[in-house]
Amino acid sequence: MGRWFVLILIVVPALEIGVLILSGNIIGVWPTILLIILTGLLGAWLARKEGLETIRTAQLQMQNGEVPGSLVLDGLCILVGGAVLLTPGFITDLIGFFLLIPYTRGIVKAMLQKLFKNLIQNGNLIFIQRR
Repeated sequence: MGRWFVLILIVVPALEIGVLILSGNIIGVWPTILLIILTGLLGAWLARKEGLETIRTAQLQMQNGEVPGSLVLDGLCILVGGAVLLTPGFITDLIGFFLLIPYTRGIVKAMLQKLFKNLIQNGNLIFIQRR
């Protein structure tokens, strides 16, 4: 798992630089910079909107005595999506918007649920109960 993380930390910035250079050559430097700023602002607004909606829904569920389990993954996706949208680049912006839009976030949530289920079943993820 750590190897994949290191690989991503090397490959994604290299690809981002390439895409930014290509964009600068095609549409110009200033439009590229403005587009990066615009996606960052739009992403911050969307992350705030989706985050507040998730918090409201979690509060309602807890008031009704329900456990907001699915909303924890929503919150995680929104947090990561907002963070990568604040980093300059178009690839990370695509990933960020993918994590922030409710429909596509559902795809990621299903994958994460399957991953966590497999980790728990294999004994690679253990929960300790405190009393």
